[in-house]
Amino acid sequence: MLTIDGARFSGLGGFYDEVSDRMIPGASWGRNLDAFNDILRGGFGTPKDGFQLRWVNSAMSRERFGWDETIRFFERQLSTCHPQNVPYVQADLAAARRHEGETLFDMIVTMIRNHGLGGDEAHDNVRLILE
Repeated sequence: MLTIDGARFSGLGGFYDEVSDRMIPGASWGRNLDAFNDILRGGFGTPKDGFQLRWVNSAMSRERFGWDETIRFFERQLSTCHPQNVPYVQADLAAARRHEGETLFDMIVTMIRNHGLGGDEAHDNVRLILE
C-alpha cells in the first residue's frame, strides 16, 4: 500500500513532490502526468505486480484541483506543447474555462483507475482508494 495525502499539497508541483516522497523516494522522474502514468505501470520504484494507492484527504485534492487549477494546467501546457497539439490544448482550455469536461483531479483519478480493474492497462493491477 502506497499513500499520498492531499493535505500535503495544493498544486500540481506539490502533487509531484508527494509522488516523489511517498511513491518513489529517491528516484528521478519527469514530474509531469506522462511520467506519472509511467510510474503507475510499476517497476519504477513501485511494485511490478501492482499496488494499492491510498489517497487520503482526496476531497481536499478534488477541491484544490478543480477548475482554477485545471485552467492553469492547460495554460502551462499550451506554452510548452508541440505546435501540432496547440489546437487540442486550446480546445481543452476553452472547455475548462466553461467548466466542462474533467478537472485536473478527475484526469489524475481516471489515469490511476486506467491501471486497475476494467481499465486499458488493468494488467498493472493498481487499486485506487480515495479517502
